[in-house]
Amino acid sequence: MEKRTVLFIDDDVIVLQSLERGLMDESYNKFFAKSGKEALEILQQEEVHVIVTDMCMPEMTGLELLGTVKKEHPDIIGVVLSGYDQDTDLQTAVDQGEIFKLIMKPWKLGETNFEKIVMQAVDHYNFKYGQASSEDGKLEHCKSKLRKWIKLGSNK
Repeated sequence: MEKRTVLFIDDDVIVLQSLERGLMDESYNKFFAKSGKEALEILQQEEVHVIVTDMCMPEMTGLELLGTVKKEHPDIIGVVLSGYDQDTDLQTAVDQGEIFKLIMKPWKLGETNFEKIVMQAVDHYNFKYGQASSEDGKLEHCKSKLRKWIKLGSNK
């Protein structure tokens, strides 16, 4: 099974560093970008299957980024991080299926469904485009979680 790739975009470097550390054991490839522009540059070089983007960023919002990306890469699955659930454009995009999921801020790795939602997006890509079964993705996710728990247990 081909390993999937997830691109995380957030203008807050601390958030990106937290994601990089917290998701290191996940079974998919990961790239990180500080802006929509940087994300578009990565997309020119790498095959990406899922994008997880912050909604509010300077220069380009998460919705604008996903709109631009979908023109060139219509198969990419989009997930948006937002602190504002009252944004009507965002809610419309979710309702119309332009965004796979919305993750509300604040979130904490390991304490929210963040990792689960990202894995669901990867599984959705696999299911939608017939590359692998959703069960394979779930198995890889469980293996990744088990490795993380073993590592945490050995640090005590």
